[in-house]
Amino acid sequence: MADLKERLLPPKPSSAVNLRDSSYRASASGRLPFQGVDVSGLKKRGQGLRSWIRVDVSGNSQVIEVDKFTMMRRCDLPARDLRLLDPLFVYPSTILGREKAIVVNLEQIRCIITADEVLLLNSLDSYVLQYVVELQRRLQAPGVGEVWQSEGPELNRRRGSRNFDNMYGNTSPDYLPFEFRALEVALEAACTFLDSQAAELEIEAYPLLDELTSKISTLNLERVRRLKSRLVALTRRVQKVRDEIEQLMDDDGDMAEMYLTEKKRRMESLFYGEQSLMGYRSNDGAWSVSAPVSPVSSPPDCRKLEKCLSIARSRHESVRSSETATNNIEELEMLLEAYFVVIDSTLNKLTSLKEYIDDTEDFINIQLDNVRNQLIQFELLLTTATFVVAIFGVVAGIFGMNFAVPMFDDPGAFKWVLIITGVCGAIIFCSFLWFFKYRRLMPL
Repeated sequence: MADLKERLLPPKPSSAVNLRDSSYRASASGRLPFQGVDVSGLKKRGQGLRSWIRVDVSGNSQVIEVDKFTMMRRCDLPARDLRLLDPLFVYPSTILGREKAIVVNLEQIRCIITADEVLLLNSLDSYVLQYVVELQRRLQAPGVGEVWQSEGPELNRRRGSRNFDNMYGNTSPDYLPFEFRALEVALEAACTFLDSQAAELEIEAYPLLDELTSKISTLNLERVRRLKSRLVALTRRVQKVRDEIEQLMDDDGDMAEMYLTEKKRRMESLFYGEQSLMGYRSNDGAWSVSAPVSPVSSPPDCRKLEKCLSIARSRHESVRSSETATNNIEELEMLLEAYFVVIDSTLNKLTSLKEYIDDTEDFINIQLDNVRNQLIQFELLLTTATFVVAIFGVVAGIFGMNFAVPMFDDPGAFKWVLIITGVCGAIIFCSFLWFFKYRRLMPL
């Protein structure tokens, strides 16, 4: 991995190295502070040059520096699509099919896929480097590059002179096109990354929740709160990827738009078909190359043949494009469906974990409610006992008045006052307990 980083990192420009020294020498000599600055380097940075990792059909990778407008012209993309790949902004996962490219923004994988190459933002993230390595490994597998290798102009020109069945070529059913293979690796990397994060969250969550059920403390509650915040954020990201794949599967037009190799092959076939037709015209003995022939004086057989060829070509093109679009939609739909099942399984894991957290919260709330009810019952018993003890205070207050009572002269009167007061208090306390039990306020 370290060797791959050194190979993919762009070299440091010399203008950036000499920038500080030049500015310091200029200020020391009394000249203007900007006279020693490398203007060409500033112009490059002003244009917004960025490092991109380019992987071609053969699996060869290189680092290129391209500015935003050049990339827009190169891939025929609007500025808002390139803004989705900007690492300074956080955008949800998106897969967009355009005329000449597929814009992929899946977690750390942010790339532009065309029919001939994959362009990734040069990042030091390990998942981006793993994506490049895995894509190269699959493209350099024996027998794969030979099927989707771009053909030379001579072979395409010969193909254009053949009949219409050989004009479009045959797609091998054993291999996916280049753009689908790159998209498959991106989907696999995103799904694997999200699934690994879900697995790590599960490993951390279940012991923590079990510990919380056995011991409810502030520390455990805070850890569960942070865990739930991470779970909600991860669930939102997984749900967005799932919705994006499902939206692509539901829209046949978007899936047909993503078949870039077929569109490029169709355009090349039309181009070489027109060239072969022009060659037929130029090689016809009835037409002159030096002087143009008017339509009136041209042979009627040639005009009829040209008309028949154009009608047959248009009909064959429409029929073949519809059949190819249907097959490609099914091919891409099966690819998306496989990773839809994977991301849906990850979402089910997170949903089960969230339900387990909710069940744990409900269990904790039940425990807290039970403790709260026990405290209320105990407080009710204390209040009743306090009321009974207050009766002794009332009796003591009555007999403490400063007046003469003949009963005070009897030595056993105090004992009888205590006995009678205690019995009355016990009767009142038992009456309260019976009332609580009757009203089911306390399980006695």
